[in-house]
Amino acid sequence: MPSFPAPSSISPVPTSPNPFAATDRDLSIGGLIAAGTILGLWAVSLLLLLRADLTQWSTAQKWLGLTWQTFLYTGLFVTAHDGMHGSICMTNRRLNDTIGAIAIGIYALFDFKFLRDRHHEHHAAPSTEFDPDFHDGQHTSFLRWYGYFMTRYWSWLRLFSLIAIFHIVHRLFNIPEANLAWFWVYPSVLSSVQLFFFGTYLPHRQPKHGYTNIHRTQSTEIAELWSFLSCYHFGYHYEHHEYPGVPWWKLPTVYRQTRSHPSR
Repeated sequence: MPSFPAPSSISPVPTSPNPFAATDRDLSIGGLIAAGTILGLWAVSLLLLLRADLTQWSTAQKWLGLTWQTFLYTGLFVTAHDGMHGSICMTNRRLNDTIGAIAIGIYALFDFKFLRDRHHEHHAAPSTEFDPDFHDGQHTSFLRWYGYFMTRYWSWLRLFSLIAIFHIVHRLFNIPEANLAWFWVYPSVLSSVQLFFFGTYLPHRQPKHGYTNIHRTQSTEIAELWSFLSCYHFGYHYEHHEYPGVPWWKLPTVYRQTRSHPSR
């Protein structure tokens, strides 16, 4: 794994408690339902798509299946992201971390603790030299920043492991390589682009007149339905940084309550 500079010499950006009335038990029930739904849909959908006869499918059907599976892959990462903040199950940290580790392991064999530590560094000093997700001042365009971002989390071991799994599943279970490519490989790659665009590039790129709040981020002003479809409400990014303990499915509630926040 690559190493990152720890923001030990700075004070973490202050955050706020959840701005709505809900007990940890209620949020935990909702978090477990959300995580279980995403994991369950991903598993059932993948099994069905891997067994499909693509020779009978039109190009449009393949792209529809690819889009759907990409959306579910994005959901896997968002579930793991909630786990990094302890908001899958607030009443049981071990269960929370286990689900988060399963989701991020399924996503691309990432180590949950490693990503959790890096993500908290991101929240401690967003859009600064101490932020492991931020650009280096040179790779500022979308594609160059995305490439720089990916190389910082790159692992040859993980790549070779994924390739090995691809061939093992292909040979052991007689799954066509085309199915694996369309519904396993391509969705995971496309979801990384989706997550980066809506969760890093748009909210953390420097505005024309500079950053205007301590989180050095901004929210994407779109309707809640499109916010969900685009990236599970990752676009409500100021709200996420201000209230990091809020699970993704409650961010619209926070957004409605704080969209007139003068510092955003």
